Amino acid sequence: MNDAPEFQPYGLPHLTVILLTIVLPFVLAGIVRRTKSQPLEKMIIGVLSVVLILNYIVYLVFIRSRGVVDWRQMLPMQMCDWGMAVVIVAMWTGSQRWFEVAYFWGIGGTLQAVLTPNLRFGFPDWRFISFFTSHCGIIVGVVFLMLIRGYRPYPISIVRVWLWSEFYFVVTFVVDGLTGFNYGFLLHKPEAFSILSFLSDSRPLYLLQMHGVALLFFLALYAPFAVVDLVRRKELVGRFCETPFQK
Repeated sequence: MNDAPEFQPYGLPHLTVILLTIVLPFVLAGIVRRTKSQPLEKMIIGVLSVVLILNYIVYLVFIRSRGVVDWRQMLPMQMCDWGMAVVIVAMWTGSQRWFEVAYFWGIGGTLQAVLTPNLRFGFPDWRFISFFTSHCGIIVGVVFLMLIRGYRPYPISIVRVWLWSEFYFVVTFVVDGLTGFNYGFLLHKPEAFSILSFLSDSRPLYLLQMHGVALLFFLALYAPFAVVDLVRRKELVGRFCETPFQK
């Protein structure tokens, strides 16, 4: 008998999680900027990393204790698993390249999971807490890096992350074929409603459309930076044109 409460999309617990995900990185970044403390920044990065890793380990222990003992169901092959690893590496290395992957995977993939979660269990069930800890933790880490270190994507970032995404796709496609489990939702659509629900029921076309959706997400995530760059470029051109010619 399962007494776990049912997840209610955009109920109070879900909305609270979304609000905390938005507010928390700004609060943490504000504290670091106000104190100008590098040790504090490192401590926040350490805490975020430990929370993400421990949450993942505890989740594996939990599902094993519930009888989910098949190793094929416990592989770190979801996009969010890879996103978690990438954002931790980006936070500790300070690498722009790793940040790019964390940004597009973390915001593009994980944000969708937060807004339209493939989740049956509501708060305060552990699966609710674990799900949002992992997904929201990734977003918090990415936004924190943007606010503290000024990281941002560039046009070439889309190309690099697209290649990384294709690598993930190929590996996951093979793993799904070998295990029969729906990692990355490459075998079929998720049960919960999401943007993937609008795609074709034909698997070859569905996989092709997934690539198109991913590219649209990448372009949409880069669009704000493209607009800012365009405005700044126009301002610079305007200032140059207003400058009187000097011999």
